[in-house]
This record gives sequence, structure tokens and C-alpha cells, in this order.
Amino acid sequence: MGDVWISNDAVVFGLLMGILALVFYTASSNHPIFKAIYRFVPLVLLCYFLPALLNTFGLIPGADSQLYFVASRYLLPTSLVLLTLSIDLKSVLKLGPKALIMFLTGTSGIILGGPVALYLVALVYPGVLGGVGAEETWRGLATIAGSWIGGSANQTAMLEVFGASPILFSQMIAVDVIVANLWMAFLLYWAGKPELPDRLLKADTSAITSLKEKVEKYQLSIMKIPSLSDTMTILGLGFLVTGISHFFGNAIAGYIGEHYPGLKPYSLDSGFFWLVVLATTGGLVLSFTGARKLEGVGASRMGSVLLYVLVATIGMQMDLKAVLDNPVFFLVGFIWMIFHILFMSVVAFLIKAPFFYVAIGSQANVGGAASAPIVASAFHPALAPVGVLLAVLGYGVGTYGAYICGILLRLAFGN
Repeated sequence: MGDVWISNDAVVFGLLMGILALVFYTASSNHPIFKAIYRFVPLVLLCYFLPALLNTFGLIPGADSQLYFVASRYLLPTSLVLLTLSIDLKSVLKLGPKALIMFLTGTSGIILGGPVALYLVALVYPGVLGGVGAEETWRGLATIAGSWIGGSANQTAMLEVFGASPILFSQMIAVDVIVANLWMAFLLYWAGKPELPDRLLKADTSAITSLKEKVEKYQLSIMKIPSLSDTMTILGLGFLVTGISHFFGNAIAGYIGEHYPGLKPYSLDSGFFWLVVLATTGGLVLSFTGARKLEGVGASRMGSVLLYVLVATIGMQMDLKAVLDNPVFFLVGFIWMIFHILFMSVVAFLIKAPFFYVAIGSQANVGGAASAPIVASAFHPALAPVGVLLAVLGYGVGTYGAYICGILLRLAFGN
């Protein structure tokens, strides 16, 4: 595995789990130093950054390790299943059409904003289309779309489907995290004083009070202490759907590759693409059954555990020295986010949506389940689960939306 200090994957895996434990332990600490650190540094960034340091300084094998392959093929689809089976579409619909409209507007703004931003920057810096070396930038931007519509799981799915290199992906992670967190900071600031944005949007906020009551009742109705049986059911169901998705995904990909080779440019002959789509679809189907109640005993929490292991294995492939080699990528990211914001603002004004719906609709896309409830609770603690519900919906549509964005980027800028 090259000239590294630690080449044993079992040891590397232990280090990664130790890093995750350290990050989460310190993030929950009340020590003033740790509270100050996590006030400015996102938890997920450290989960990428610390393993990346090990690779950057040659301590672990990075891209030569098999840990990422295992995590992406087994943990990623299972994570998608567990994160999507908890979607309560009935509760989401009860939030009112404006909440869903703003969520879908945010999704559409990201799908369309990527190609628009790359086009505008390419007018001034044509070299941006070349990315890293001869690699096409659109492949990396597709991974940002995955993150900004769904989350890290969907981002990893787009990384595999469209094939961005670890170096390009490292740079896109930096753009993703920095741009997204600046927007989140803006939302948190105005969440404490939503009256001004609501006046500018001419919004009707009468539904917010009843919404708080509905959310509080929903939260109390599903929560209970999980038993060993509950935990085994969650994991067993998740991995079962993953196994089924592997079986049918490989069959579908093989059939398309043999009989419809013209679909290869759209990644429809990729077993991994079908694995991700089928796992996501499996989770959505389960959300209409009694399995949805597994959220009350920690289905999404289990999914997040698997997801953060995946995040660490992605981080261990990154070379941080290459992150700032192409600062023009940040310009693409900022224009992309501005397009998303303007798109949402126009629609919110037209339908008189409260700023609360704008904020959680955007964060459910851009920030996902990690930050959408934070923004929602900044309006009122009882509203945090609303952010979770819409963010989980983002996991459900993230794979599809990001794939559409990637295809648009490929058609416009690919060879």
C-alpha cells in the first residue's frame, strides 16, 4: 500500500472509529474550549478533516485502502434505507403546501444553479471547465449537488456514479462545507428575528402556531427507549434491503449494459447507481409500512452512525494540500448558492411563505439532517423535528435530484 506508517486496514479502521468517538465526545462536552471550537467548526468537517490529515502526512494508505469500498457498498446503501424509511409523508403533508413548495423550490434551485454557476464563471475563467488536470469540473460539482440536496450519503453516491477523483473531490468538499455553513450562519442570525424577513415576504405566519402543536404531539407519540430487539430489527432490515438492492442492481446494470449500450453515458449500466437508487426506493417504500415507526427507536440515528463511518473513509482519501489549488471553484460555489437563495426568495414572495419555511426548506436541502433541525429549533425548540422531517425527505429525493443535476452538467459541459 505504499510508503505509509500504518498499512493494516484493521488498525486504520480502529483509528478512524477512535477519531469519530473523539469528535462526538468533545462536541457534546460542556468544556468552554470545546464549546468555543464547535461554535465555529462544523462537526462533520472534523470527521472529514482529521482522517484527511492522516493521509496528507503519509500515516495511512488513503486511496489504497479497501475501507472506503466496503463502506460505500455496504454502509452507504444501508444508511440510505434507514434515513429514508423514517419519512412520515402524512406529517410532511400536514405542514401545509407552502413548506413543501419551499423545500422543492430549494431542490430545484440547486439542480438548476449548478449549470448556471459553472456557465457564468466559465465566461470569465474558461479554464474552470478543465478542473484538476484534464478532469472535468462537472464531475465534482455533481457531488456538491448530492450534498446540497440530500447529504453525505447522496454526495458519496454521486462521487461513485460520476467518478470524480479524490483530489477534485477534496476541493469540492471544501467548497461544499464553507459555502453551506456561511449560509447556515446567515439563517441562524435571522431565525432569532424573523419579523423583518416575514414583512419583506409579506408572509402569513398564522399556521406556525398550530404547526408547533402538531410537531410536539408527533414527537411524543413515537419516542421510546430502544431494546436490543429494536436495534437488531433496524440493522437487519437495513442490511436486508441493501442485499436485495445489490442483487437486483447488478442484474439491471448487466442487462442494460448488454442490451442498451447507448445508455452508458447516463451511468445506467452502473451496478452502484442502481444499488443506490434501489436502496433509496426501498427505504421510501418501507416508509409507507409499519417500519416507519422504527424511527421512534433510532432508525435514523443508526443510519447516521453508518454514514459517519463512511464520511471518515472518504476523508482518509483526501490530500489537503490540494484543497486550495483551484480557488475559482469557490466562486462557482458562491454563485450557485446565490442562485439557490434568489430562486427561493422569489417563490416565497409570490406565495407569501413565512421565513421559517424558507429557512428549513433551504437547510433541509443544503444542510440535511445535521443542520436543518438546528435552524428549525432556532425559531422554536418544538419545531426541530420539522427540520428533521424535511431533511429526511431530502435524503429521499437527493439521489434523484443530484443525478439530474449531474446529467445536466454533463450534457452542457462534458465531452
